[in-house]
Amino acid sequence: MREAFLIFNAGSSSLKFALYESRSLDLLCRGVLEERSEGMKLDIAGPLAGPFLEAPRPAETGHAGYIEWFLNLVRHRLGDLSLGAAGHRVVHGGAQFAAPIIVDDMAMAALEALVPLAPGHQPNNLMAIRAVARFWPDLPQIACFDTAFHRTQPRLAQLFGLPRGFSDAGILRYGFHGLSYEYIASRLPEIAGSRADGRVIVAHLGHGASLCAMRERRSVATTMGFTSLDGLMMGTRCGAIDPGVLLYLIRERGMSVETVADLLNNRSGLLGVSGISDDVRTLAASDDPRANEALDLFAYRIVREVGSLVSALGGLDLLIFTAGIGEHSALVRRKVCEQLRFFGLELDEQLNASGAMTISSDASEIGVYIVPTNEELPIADAVRRLIGISERPGPGITSQHG
Repeated sequence: MREAFLIFNAGSSSLKFALYESRSLDLLCRGVLEERSEGMKLDIAGPLAGPFLEAPRPAETGHAGYIEWFLNLVRHRLGDLSLGAAGHRVVHGGAQFAAPIIVDDMAMAALEALVPLAPGHQPNNLMAIRAVARFWPDLPQIACFDTAFHRTQPRLAQLFGLPRGFSDAGILRYGFHGLSYEYIASRLPEIAGSRADGRVIVAHLGHGASLCAMRERRSVATTMGFTSLDGLMMGTRCGAIDPGVLLYLIRERGMSVETVADLLNNRSGLLGVSGISDDVRTLAASDDPRANEALDLFAYRIVREVGSLVSALGGLDLLIFTAGIGEHSALVRRKVCEQLRFFGLELDEQLNASGAMTISSDASEIGVYIVPTNEELPIADAVRRLIGISERPGPGITSQHG
């Protein structure tokens, strides 16, 4: 009987899942369930994809229904497969968790306390942990944190200009998308050779979006901060904003804190600016000038933040695009790269349009690449290390934490 690790990545708008063979980390299946305008969509691939494709779709939408559907299929349709452990993406680890952990009651209580810092993600992450515990009460579960990768940043990169007592209490720039950045960092040597340990900016552009500056494949600075609201404009999140705007909305417009939170998290970004959609594909296909303005602002904010991170790095050798928009939108990549030509960056239009891995021209001083991310594989690797399974060489993930 084969043993597998069950991996959950519960995002703000989708549920990603995977099964990896426990010793080799060979992929058995990897998929995503998400709600789109045309309805629920399932994308899944791998040797064990068949049972999931053949099964009726979930009766309920949303994370709770998706998780229940997936766990029932694992339990009832994959009878020749045993589970050795489960691993989970947990968005916020706070100052306490800088490496993957085995989940226990004390850890769950600590992670629950961090829900206010990631209200669109943390509840979904913890929901998946609880659901697995209901199905398999004795199964070891490992939590891997999006914030952990950024704990290598210098102290100055983590501080706000607030009285010291607030920093001492944990109000810091944490950064997110760390599992994605960890995976990209592991791929850089095979992609870029000796330049991998140089000055690198990775653009994780999806429904949530951020940039990470790396040196020696470790985080030096990032655009997200205390919460995942900071930095770039995103699908429905506003990104960096003058805090005086928030005070104005509360004091002068009479908006409640809950209304402002909903505005910043769910009604801003590409959706709010365009008034049309939070989906880049929909906006790119639209003739409405508001759609183009939203895309232009999205690219402009990326370019502005690239400039900030280049300053933190002291230059730039590589620019990496990843995640849904970064991997699939030639338009967004072109809009960004055109504004970075003064850095000596030259985009090859044909390579960009085709989605090739290398999209910079031979004349470019900066290497530009598209690297599909895989947040589930670093989780599987951490699970294997923490529960102590001996392994043969796997697909090449090296954790820099623990």
